[in-house]
Amino acid sequence: MPLSLPVFSYSSAVRIGVLGGTFDPIHLGHLIVAEMAREAERLDRVLFVPAGRPWHRGRTPHASAEDRLAMVEAAIAGNPAFAASRVDLDRDGPTYTVDTLEALGARFPDATLVFLLGQDALAQLDTWREPARIAELCEIVALARPGAPPIDLTAIRTYIPDAALRVRVLETPLIGISATMIRDRIQRGLSIRYLTPDAVVTYIARRGLYRR
Repeated sequence: MPLSLPVFSYSSAVRIGVLGGTFDPIHLGHLIVAEMAREAERLDRVLFVPAGRPWHRGRTPHASAEDRLAMVEAAIAGNPAFAASRVDLDRDGPTYTVDTLEALGARFPDATLVFLLGQDALAQLDTWREPARIAELCEIVALARPGAPPIDLTAIRTYIPDAALRVRVLETPLIGISATMIRDRIQRGLSIRYLTPDAVVTYIARRGLYRR
């Protein structure tokens, strides 16, 4: 199945941020760190990539792939620098980051990909499929929380020899919002307003998502 990706003009100077996740649902924390990364890393676009079947999660997402993509599109509609990609949703089998980056690199061969991930995920990158190849395909920016322990580049160099050049840290604010919290509040009949954009609140209510 062909890739379904946003189309925009680009050159070798274009930098594309890649922010993956289940987005089940997307919330303001995702949008805040994406905007901070866009500014700090001089990104021309940030692609939000909803996962299909994440290999590292013990269960499938609560909402369908199409619902999660629709919520992402609703959440980012007001920001021209943000775009959604269904590259992982259109691929069968478990979702692996290296495959996502390979596909995006083929779609945008002259652009620089900047992979955005949490600091905790970076600490486990050696357990991912082909971590060295991931570092070849993109620059890596770890989103660190205030007070988080420093990243151990010595350990990362064992599988990414040029980690000092390929890995950077961006400190982000501590945001106490999670998709789990939102789903729990919905199940308890509580408001989720101001935790996720109004368009997402409306979509969830209209579709009856996350109810018991």
